[in-house]
Amino acid sequence: MPGTPPARRTVLRAAALAPAVGLGLTACASDDGGSNRSAPTAPVDLGKSDDVKVGASKLYTDENVVVSRISEDEYKAYSTICTHARCPIQTLEGHKLICQCHGSQFDATNGKVLKEPAVKPLAELPVKVENGKIIAGPQNPGAGKKA
Repeated sequence: MPGTPPARRTVLRAAALAPAVGLGLTACASDDGGSNRSAPTAPVDLGKSDDVKVGASKLYTDENVVVSRISEDEYKAYSTICTHARCPIQTLEGHKLICQCHGSQFDATNGKVLKEPAVKPLAELPVKVENGKIIAGPQNPGAGKKA
């Protein structure tokens, strides 16, 4: 009937279900806001090699890669997917990568763990400079796979 207030039982039932629905939605959410949780699976053009100065590191959040320039001609690249819970790392302070999910920290120049809870180092990625551009990621993405 229009204009009739809902029964007390209906109101109480809806109030009891609301927290359960909220918990279900929270459980489905990711710690990182739904960001991509994988490192490059093929070569990725990261831009000009001059963008990373000798002795510096640069974080490429869209590609989940950090590149450090060790010397004029030597670069190191690592996946920035945390080895603890697979969260994308989005903070770089100097050479220190900080995972916002649980506080793990890594050295951007060698991938080693600086602070737990992560215990495994970051995965190293192949990196090269080609025509003045940094290219990181597996060079032969299909190599070793049988058709």
